[in-house]
Amino acid sequence: MLPIPERVRTLAATASVATLSVDGAPAPARGGVDERGRPVLLVLPGEPLHGLREDAVVAANLTAMRLLGSVTHPRGLIEVQGWAEAVPEAETRAAAVAVAAHCADESLFEALERFGERGAPRLLRLDVGQVVYLTGQESGLLDADDYLDAAPDPLTETAERVLAHVNASHRAQLSAGVSRQLGERTGEVWLWELDRFGATVRVDESLVRFPWPTPARSGLCLETALRGLLCTC
Repeated sequence: MLPIPERVRTLAATASVATLSVDGAPAPARGGVDERGRPVLLVLPGEPLHGLREDAVVAANLTAMRLLGSVTHPRGLIEVQGWAEAVPEAETRAAAVAVAAHCADESLFEALERFGERGAPRLLRLDVGQVVYLTGQESGLLDADDYLDAAPDPLTETAERVLAHVNASHRAQLSAGVSRQLGERTGEVWLWELDRFGATVRVDESLVRFPWPTPARSGLCLETALRGLLCTC
């Protein structure tokens, strides 16, 4: 399995901001996650964070989801706790792109074009204090350094593309391969997670991990390792 800090960062990389609280009170949530794993928020005039009190304690709840057929399932829940700060002007375009990936709000254009104006929408991000995570059977707490110093699995982009293709077009092969590996017929089978260390398969309501003999070092290695699981010969 991926080391916990890397796993949490990998989940965060595909997550959206589901809920937000400011000093313990609910606030509107629109946002995504930047390249360092920090929640990035679009804040409109009149909302609690628009005035940006530097001592305001903010908690952003991130959700990473997995679509299996027509049903969406939570892969991981992450609460990033910290303090809001303004995104520097030079970084606002990248921040807007991160938000737009999950929330295509026209106010993002206004936040860029009217940057610094008193009544304009604002782009803020969290100065991370600590991170609480719940994923599968694992839960815990990461301090800011462990979280920010980690990076998502470098094969994440390939893994997500391959996973979606297998679940859309090769579930019969996946089911047969998993049945062969387990030595028994299985129920409903989906590919749940894919990374350089192995694959996690959802069999009915259970998650089963199949580690690779050696870690995959490239997208091609990852696809080759997965073919070993799909092969029924």
